[in-house]
Amino acid sequence: MSTPSLVSATALSLHDARPLFEKALAYGVQHGIIGADKLRAINTEAPKGMVQIARYFGSEHLRPELEKARDRIVNLVSLYLQETTGGDLAAAAQALRDHSLLSRSKGGSELLKKLIAMPQNSHFGMHEREGFTDEHIPQLAKWSLKSHAEYRAELAQRLPVQHTIEAALWLAERFGLGADDLEEAGTDAEAVIRTALLLHSLAPKAQEWPDTVAFDALVGKLRTHTGALALPLPAQFPAGLRDAVAPVRASVLADLPRLRDASQNLHALLRTPAFSGHYFWLEDPLAEIDHYHHSLDDAEHHGHSTATPPGSGSKTWQRVTQGQRDEHALLTLFLYLAVGAPKRYVPADKTVLTEKAVLALLRSIQQRGLHPEQATAFIRQHAPAAHQEAYCTLWQHFVQESRQTLCGDHYGQRQEALALLRRECHVLG
Repeated sequence: MSTPSLVSATALSLHDARPLFEKALAYGVQHGIIGADKLRAINTEAPKGMVQIARYFGSEHLRPELEKARDRIVNLVSLYLQETTGGDLAAAAQALRDHSLLSRSKGGSELLKKLIAMPQNSHFGMHEREGFTDEHIPQLAKWSLKSHAEYRAELAQRLPVQHTIEAALWLAERFGLGADDLEEAGTDAEAVIRTALLLHSLAPKAQEWPDTVAFDALVGKLRTHTGALALPLPAQFPAGLRDAVAPVRASVLADLPRLRDASQNLHALLRTPAFSGHYFWLEDPLAEIDHYHHSLDDAEHHGHSTATPPGSGSKTWQRVTQGQRDEHALLTLFLYLAVGAPKRYVPADKTVLTEKAVLALLRSIQQRGLHPEQATAFIRQHAPAAHQEAYCTLWQHFVQESRQTLCGDHYGQRQEALALLRRECHVLG
């Protein structure tokens, strides 16, 4: 089957509404920029490119697919010329003269692939970091037939979102958080930026992202801060991302009056619709334990009593277990303790596991290993004396029976580990 000709003698009489490629080609011929040799080269390249495009999106053996391929190659070349020359006909004609048709077509395709791979919203975990993949080919097929105006309209929507995400990642990485951490947390880029602005203003020497207790302390410092809060960005922050931060900074300034109101309970405030998800802190499995334990040490150092009712365990035990005595809940807590303190999004209640936290813990075991002695030490130090032996025995039996499965790294063992945790621990859902 012969392919339809892209350039013909009649194609030189063009209407201004035609794609930029055709207008630039006509302009180049009329003004001596494109000679006969180049015109023949374009006529030779065009059918080859059309066949390649038809094959990529469907079949090169069907006439309708070849007709679409003709429209696609014209659109792709036009898109690239428009973006690189600003629509200047002389510059576009010179680009056609100096470069092959297929290279301009590929350039247009790359622009569309970048557009398609751009995020459409700023929620981490809902956009793909792999870039353009084969799964996006149907979208590329659709966009390769759209106009330059439609491309620019979509770019105007997606580019600010991408810049917001890039700004959040830049700020988070200063405190040791990467894209994986933010995706697991399921937070929004704006929440990361808001928290980073507060952190940079109120704790400029901080080196770690705040956990629940540290964020409470940050707001406590805000409530004692007098005068206006500048909310500056770090000096090294990329200039090209500053515009993306400006509206987020404005939202923090709007939040400040209520955040600074000492009569407002912070945790209740942050759960209201107006504030829910506005800020991001780490739900660190052991952070509250550590902070609370340090507060007890400080209280004892200053002569304050930390006595607890007989047989109830330490105040740390009461706080962390929330009165739970169920074996599944206690094993969940002990497992958190044995893994360490990964910066992962987990429930505030350390005696339960969400499905997401189950996967996070297994990844942490792979990365850090399992350290059962940490849980045993915690039991010896904080559990009610009457139950310490029983809790240690419960934990030791669990470790002996499950350690090999939890630490396995092949697919079958991971599936067994998931089933084991759902069976032995307190897993929601």
